[in-house]
Amino acid sequence: MVDAHRTFVIVGGGLAGAKAAETLRAEGFTGRVILIGDERDHPYERPPLSKGYLSGKEERDSVFVHEPAWYAQADVELHLGQTVVAVDREAKSVRLGDGTVLHYDKLLLATGAEPRRLDIPGTALAGVHHLRRLAHADLLRNVLAALGRDNGQLVIAGGGWIGLEVASAARGYGAEVTIVEPSATPLHHVIGPELGQVFTELHREHGVRFHFGARLTEITGQDGMVLAARTDDGDEHPAHAVLAAIGAAPRTALAEAAGLDMADRAHGGGIAVDASLRTSDPDIYAAGDVAAADHPVLESRLRVEHWANALNGGPAAARAMLGQEVSYDRIPYFFSDQYDLGLEYSGWAPPGSYDQVVLRGDVGKRQFIAFWLKDRRVLAGMNVNVWDVTDPIQQLIRSGTPVDPEALSDPSAALTSLHG
Repeated sequence: MVDAHRTFVIVGGGLAGAKAAETLRAEGFTGRVILIGDERDHPYERPPLSKGYLSGKEERDSVFVHEPAWYAQADVELHLGQTVVAVDREAKSVRLGDGTVLHYDKLLLATGAEPRRLDIPGTALAGVHHLRRLAHADLLRNVLAALGRDNGQLVIAGGGWIGLEVASAARGYGAEVTIVEPSATPLHHVIGPELGQVFTELHREHGVRFHFGARLTEITGQDGMVLAARTDDGDEHPAHAVLAAIGAAPRTALAEAAGLDMADRAHGGGIAVDASLRTSDPDIYAAGDVAAADHPVLESRLRVEHWANALNGGPAAARAMLGQEVSYDRIPYFFSDQYDLGLEYSGWAPPGSYDQVVLRGDVGKRQFIAFWLKDRRVLAGMNVNVWDVTDPIQQLIRSGTPVDPEALSDPSAALTSLHG
């Protein structure tokens, strides 16, 4: 039986929100749990949107966090297709777009992020796409299939993880792909130029064209349809569709309007939270893409847009809302699949934070581990087509122990022996 004397409200119908609701029930919370999502779909996971579902290898139902019936069985009240327009911290209530006012004892903001938009002429054309939501993936999957059937041209603005994964899916359908990227390699500011070149070669082998050192300046079309994409160096690329894959911004408007503290841009923006994911209001928490948390191990404020952060951050916030002692110290982690290349990345090594990159294995065969070091301490590791090494890599990061770069590069030296 639900005890109506306590109400926990979760704003955000993604993975973080759904896992928070699940954890509240698993930890024995008997009060009302209200989950509000601005999409009509039940909460789902985002990785399949650019991987298995987009490529046609997975069915649509595979993306959902829970079976739809689970929410009623767990006494989780769903408000789908509803937007929260205001948080009244004094009254401890949220107001929905339809005027409904819901009171809370504890509030979790898991509002996620939204795709950055191209600010150029032509973005209103029907063939211009973004990829963030399930509805985007539904549409883009059909677009890629049609491009493949008709030898159509896809231009992708941005050579980051989403851009590369969509390129891989598009080539799987047979579409022609051009990636326009301002830097000298894809992922230039994420993994550096040397490793970025690995992904340049991978995609070129699969027929993807790159246009480096340029940005889109205009998308031209006729009768509402895309015809070409122009770049700032004067080139023009034929296009039947354009994908903007230029990053995402945290959805902080609701929190800002409520007067919660924000993280500065140097830390990726987002809602500032402590290690227990509590905001500047003791009854409001934040998790997932929107939260910029004090990380107790990495000793920095991080806002992490990774699946694992939503998967683990939602439950951590739920436990903190219940009054448990929580120190959210998970090492950032994500994975990517492109053609026959699979990788896992652990850690945090933004540009300028490291002084050495150590490679272990065979880069030419794309079976290797890359480590980013600062003062001989491992900040991050990326294993490419090498498996079952995430735990020892994360232990190297977590320990902060100086390691011998030569031993680190030696495949015969067990990673577990280097923890110090």
